[in-house]
Amino acid sequence: MASTADRDARRPAYTVPGLTTEQGAELIVTLQERLHALNDLHLTLKHIHWNVVGPHFIAVHEMLDPQVDRVRLMADDVAERIATLGGVAHGTPGRLVAERGWDDYSVGRADAIAHLGALDLVYTGVITDLRNAVEQAGKIDPATEDLLIEQLRDLEQYQWFVRAHLESSSGTLATADAPTEERAAKKAVRKTGKNAR
Repeated sequence: MASTADRDARRPAYTVPGLTTEQGAELIVTLQERLHALNDLHLTLKHIHWNVVGPHFIAVHEMLDPQVDRVRLMADDVAERIATLGGVAHGTPGRLVAERGWDDYSVGRADAIAHLGALDLVYTGVITDLRNAVEQAGKIDPATEDLLIEQLRDLEQYQWFVRAHLESSSGTLATADAPTEERAAKKAVRKTGKNAR
């Protein structure tokens, strides 16, 4: 969460009609956090796309392409909303790394199911933070809230696509209670491997 000094430094000289510049600044801070999350998610999805191996390679490789494309469009929409509100959309890698509150994706070249297990945790983090942003935006501006709700629906669907590979026929999720991406990857391989036998 940004400090008061950060909010003041990002206060726009103008914003959309019907909002104060203080409200615009609050939305800009929230949207900048979402922009960082989406840019990071885009790169993470491409990393998985390039480093997935194993028998499910082509299915996962091709499943990720539309997600990558849509997440890039989401980032563009968020950046343009920041500009519309009178702010500056910061999309540089250095700014992302300096301001994000999470570590890099931790799985390299790995089996498709391992990557999907780790990706499930990534989506959980992105979606949880996005839900908080929806709530914050809803108190100020329905247009920004609407933008974020649309993105929330899409990201939840993408997580469902991922989880379909990790769920047993009894409804158990292989990655349940995994605290890290690496643990989720290991649990996914172990549980789905057992289910396949």
